[in-house]
Amino acid sequence: MQLTQEQIDFFQTFGYLHFPALFSPDEVAWICEEFEYSIQHFGSGNGHDGSSRTMFGGPIEHRPRLCALLDDARIIGLCNEVLGEGFNYASGDGNYYSGDTGWHPDGNWNQLFAVKIAFYLDPLTRDSGCLRVLPGSHHPDHFVRAQHIDLNNAQALFGVEPRDIPGNLALETQPGDLVIFNHDLYHASFGGSTRRRMFTMNLTRPCSTPEDVETLRQYVSVHSPGGYSVDTGAGMYFPTMLSTAGPERMRHLRQCADLHDELFPQFARK
Repeated sequence: MQLTQEQIDFFQTFGYLHFPALFSPDEVAWICEEFEYSIQHFGSGNGHDGSSRTMFGGPIEHRPRLCALLDDARIIGLCNEVLGEGFNYASGDGNYYSGDTGWHPDGNWNQLFAVKIAFYLDPLTRDSGCLRVLPGSHHPDHFVRAQHIDLNNAQALFGVEPRDIPGNLALETQPGDLVIFNHDLYHASFGGSTRRRMFTMNLTRPCSTPEDVETLRQYVSVHSPGGYSVDTGAGMYFPTMLSTAGPERMRHLRQCADLHDELFPQFARK
């Protein structure tokens, strides 16, 4: 997958890209089946009652077929274009979402350091919990960041509901769509059901300078199994992701895995 210069400029300027129907109906069918198996067997999905979000780590890492999404030419090509060749896969989360999420970024790196790829497995509209983004809010000088505005307090501040913040965009999606966005981008979801299926892949740019390696160390110290005191049995990743990896996939796993072993020796790969 190769992006046009216009798509690259769009991502850099607005902080996200949406690819409708990137995966076929047949692919969506097996992805949904594998996701359901994973969240039921590894993520306490069988106990989900809709009262709160059910989440589990490494959603693509428990089943060989889902692990292979990291080998998919579309994913590889997209991440190479956005982050650079040799990008790092940095785990992710799988969810049954329930209710609103409120406005938030996933990071505050003040640079294009990490991105999230999101798969939404149910049809979602602006009124049923689709992803909303505030385009451009990943930039450090965006007014929300510069003025430290609490978007979730919009009613008290501006007399509007958070979902009606001016300039926000509802990215209505169908299963098979893919959305990628900068971790620093403000995003939210409003009006959704109590069992919205969604999983993510987190990725960072390849790190070669001491400054970048230190930023990645900060990232892994928080956004990792060890950061959440979870013992995968294989360090940064769950065992299936590593046992089914070829040399090319390992290229995208090694840097985070090594840092995780260093930071969390109690959870290191055996």
